[in-house]
Amino acid sequence: MQRVLKLSYIGSLSALGVATCCVLPITMMLLGLGGSWLAIFGKIAAASYYVLAISTALVAVSWLVSYQHGSQKQLKWWLLGTTVMTGLAWVVVFYEARINDLLIMQM
Repeated sequence: MQRVLKLSYIGSLSALGVATCCVLPITMMLLGLGGSWLAIFGKIAAASYYVLAISTALVAVSWLVSYQHGSQKQLKWWLLGTTVMTGLAWVVVFYEARINDLLIMQM
């Protein structure tokens, strides 16, 4: 059970990381941390939907396993945390252009 919970958190954190791959470079440039190393984020962006889909599947499996074992009451805050993180990652991906425009306006 704990293994599934850990996998769902790893999946959620990686989904957030992948989702911010295009917003993060602009934010770093605003902070003066730009550089040629930012080109690496383009390669990460290509895999973002796959990572998000896997993360969503891991969270769903975690909910299912906790439901089957009757441990939803004990793990509901952990599961809610992974669900919120994965949902936030999807929101960032869908509104990426708007977020980038907002950040560019701050330059």
